[in-house]
Amino acid sequence: MVRRGHFARSANLNIVRLAKDASMSVTHDFSTTDPGFAYAGPPSLDLLHTRAMQQRAHELIPGGCHTYAKGDDQYPLLSPGFIARGRGCHIWDVDGNEYIEYNMGGRAVTLGHAYPSVCEAAQQAIQLGANFTRPAETEVRCAEMFLSAIEGAEMVKFTKDGSTATSAAMKLARAHTGRDMIAFCIDHPFFSYDDWFIGLTPCDAGIPQTIKDLSATFNYNDIASVEAMFDQHHDRIAAVIMEPAKYEDPQDSFLHKVQELCQKNGAVFVLDEMITGFRWDAGGAQKVYDIVPDLSTFGKALANGFALSALCGKRELMDLGGIYHDKERVFLLSTTHGAETHAMAAGIETIRIHMEEPVTETLRRQGERLTVGGRQVIRDLGLEEYVQIEGKPCNLVFVCRDPEGKPSQGYRSLFIQEMAKRGVFGPSFVVSYSHSDADIDHTVNAMHETLKVYQQSLTDGYEKYLVGRPSKIVYRKFN
Repeated sequence: MVRRGHFARSANLNIVRLAKDASMSVTHDFSTTDPGFAYAGPPSLDLLHTRAMQQRAHELIPGGCHTYAKGDDQYPLLSPGFIARGRGCHIWDVDGNEYIEYNMGGRAVTLGHAYPSVCEAAQQAIQLGANFTRPAETEVRCAEMFLSAIEGAEMVKFTKDGSTATSAAMKLARAHTGRDMIAFCIDHPFFSYDDWFIGLTPCDAGIPQTIKDLSATFNYNDIASVEAMFDQHHDRIAAVIMEPAKYEDPQDSFLHKVQELCQKNGAVFVLDEMITGFRWDAGGAQKVYDIVPDLSTFGKALANGFALSALCGKRELMDLGGIYHDKERVFLLSTTHGAETHAMAAGIETIRIHMEEPVTETLRRQGERLTVGGRQVIRDLGLEEYVQIEGKPCNLVFVCRDPEGKPSQGYRSLFIQEMAKRGVFGPSFVVSYSHSDADIDHTVNAMHETLKVYQQSLTDGYEKYLVGRPSKIVYRKFN
């Protein structure tokens, strides 16, 4: 038996070694013409250091990490647990295994890991100082760049994460309307870690009922549910918040009809563009769907993985958080690290790339290539009823079903495990600007081999092939 401390020290040494390797490689040009990295073959899945680090992480960190969606319970045992470095769409875990990654940091890294010009911009800024007693010039430049991209937004306030931005939007709406209730789309999985949203999920421990009662829900593309909600909570809804789209586009002018209902009922109309922003279009999904909300929130792709999110919108609302007006003051966003210079510089460069280069076109093209290839594999193996690729090309997900055709965490875990064994990792098929044709083709080939195992498991049961327990859903009452 080897002591835990020995494993932990080995893991730490391995991370240092890989970090040094990464520091020697950050100048690689991740252009869309790059034929792809020389792939080293499928990983050995020797996860010795991973296991030691997982145990240590849970001793120090509730949940073992700082984002529940990245937790050990979300992935099968035979999959990377800790990432040491990344380049483009390739990652290496702490045991040295290489994977083509999808989902890319929860959709935050749209350009690619360690994207050279973004890293260079951040490095240059941080060498001049990360944080000061007064604002830095880069704050104004970042605001100018952002507002030049988002049509209809007149002011912007930056912060570090999406939850803070969406909750600030709710505060503005409540201050503007004098009302107390918030309405959100129940079909969209996440808006904030704050009580107004989490209180209506199964993970509601620690949230008073009085807070839960201040939130209402409606369904996407169901205007009748929005009308019924306003009828039920007459004159109490301060804001309606939703994503512009998730896996399907708005139907029958749904967004515009919701906006009209908000105007009719005196509520603030808010679009959460954490995922869609800079992925649907450099101007956000609101540009694609030709709608200007009262407020909107952006993050994730905004700075290619650096911590930068934004609340933006109409001046009459945003300026309530200002200091040069005679209305009641709203203490809007005031974060010590909200305007760190390196994150702002990364944001400026990331927005520039999205505005000047064919980022969204590339995401669409590569997503379509993956969809066509993957669906052909599914058809060839006769698995159409059990495995699906769904969503827009820039935001693809896979759905795994059991022999009865029901969504299954067990079969989903088996799919992720078998793909990881073949050098492809991710909880989705969300592509980045750095995914080359070779990366997509390798993924399709890996999917073909994976689905052969899946096909057999429909007869034998996933338990015969899955190592360890299945993954779990994030929103659950008990562990």
